[in-house]
Amino acid sequence: MSLIEHNLATLARMIRSREVSPLEVVEAHLRQIEKLNPRLNAIITLTPDLLAQARVAEESPSDRPLHGVPVTIKDTIETAGLRSTSGSRLRAEYVPPRDAPAVASLRNAGAIILGKTNVAEMAMDYTGDNPVFGRTNNPHDLTKTPGGSSAGEAVAIATCMSPGGLGSDLAGSIRIPAHFCGIAGLKPATGYVPRGGQFPPSTGPYSLGAVMGPMARSVKDLDLLFSVLTQQQAGAAVDLKGVDVAWYTDDGIAPVTEETKQAVRAAAQALSDSGLRVVEKRPPHVERGYELWLQLFSRASVVQLRAVYQDHEHEAGSFVSWRLKTADKTPPPTLDQYIAAWMERDRLRDEVLNWLSKTPLIVTPVSATPAYDHDTLKVRVGDSTFGNFKAFSYSQTFNVFDLPVVTVPARLTAEGLPIGVQIIGRPSDEQRLISAAKIVEESLGGWRRPDLDRITG
Repeated sequence: MSLIEHNLATLARMIRSREVSPLEVVEAHLRQIEKLNPRLNAIITLTPDLLAQARVAEESPSDRPLHGVPVTIKDTIETAGLRSTSGSRLRAEYVPPRDAPAVASLRNAGAIILGKTNVAEMAMDYTGDNPVFGRTNNPHDLTKTPGGSSAGEAVAIATCMSPGGLGSDLAGSIRIPAHFCGIAGLKPATGYVPRGGQFPPSTGPYSLGAVMGPMARSVKDLDLLFSVLTQQQAGAAVDLKGVDVAWYTDDGIAPVTEETKQAVRAAAQALSDSGLRVVEKRPPHVERGYELWLQLFSRASVVQLRAVYQDHEHEAGSFVSWRLKTADKTPPPTLDQYIAAWMERDRLRDEVLNWLSKTPLIVTPVSATPAYDHDTLKVRVGDSTFGNFKAFSYSQTFNVFDLPVVTVPARLTAEGLPIGVQIIGRPSDEQRLISAAKIVEESLGGWRRPDLDRITG
């Protein structure tokens, strides 16, 4: 195994034992970036004094959990002294004066910030495409999207340009690119990872379901990163014998491909084989998630975008420009309608949490399909054709109900595209989810290296 294919935990151990130096690790990743990034466009800003930081780490041995290990950060998340653009021309040269608290936690644990990764403009759609840096490509098929909006992060990790890093998620933005690119991702519940220091900010209605979370090639690394971000213990053993698990492949909103169904069934079977009590059953109210997401969060994006782009609408990229121009085709909700939707969300969430007290794990698809072609607006599953936003109802629901989710690779399609599954539980139950995800990962194989020779031609 080459140095860059080792997971975060192994690299940290090797650096602590002086088997390798931080400088060797950083240089190995820089070579991979030089080789692959021109066609993938995942990493869009490198830390200027990266090698100097690695030399300092080499000369200052430490037992900090990430000492000397490079990580990448989604470009919507602020990094002190390092350009953070959110994919917007209006912020193309913005350099934050301080780190987001989550980034500071990574640095305090000894991590070296390798660079920033590409995003959808203002994190507003399921791509890694923006007018500042252009498009990010899926490493398993360059003609397909990597998903978004944490697109560059997923691609960099999947291709060993980065061992792991930090994304954010309001409508699946960690889980969907993890699913499309074949890596693991954790969307915690709100309040566990500080979410300050990102743009657009996770304020107002977004505070109900927007989070930051780790992305990596292995569930073990998600555990390590989450422990650093939350100051909790990594690797805490959770006994899953006899735990009830529900799984479903139909949320009542979007049909899924047959290969997606097979991936969910395989994950459920892996848990059953490990002694969990598994049953096919849809939890209450998941069919309401898509509708409530639109009612609670969609208009908030319009308010944010109008405030940011006022008198600068001509500088918006294609998606943001379309969003601004078409926002009023759907009349905004009245205040009473909005409050009613919020109250309905809270009522239904209470019922879901009560249901989870008896069945604490759920396994579902991440989306209706694996990765699709760039610029796709509608997807087809069987006899059904629907907008690509609806295809991600399986992810959006758990932002609405603010439940933690781990996404883990489950299989490849016949065309070689990854399919991930979601494992969902109650807030504060992330360690149980991580333990279940480790079972699925071990049983089904986890991350698979993309055909990098095809990328480099």
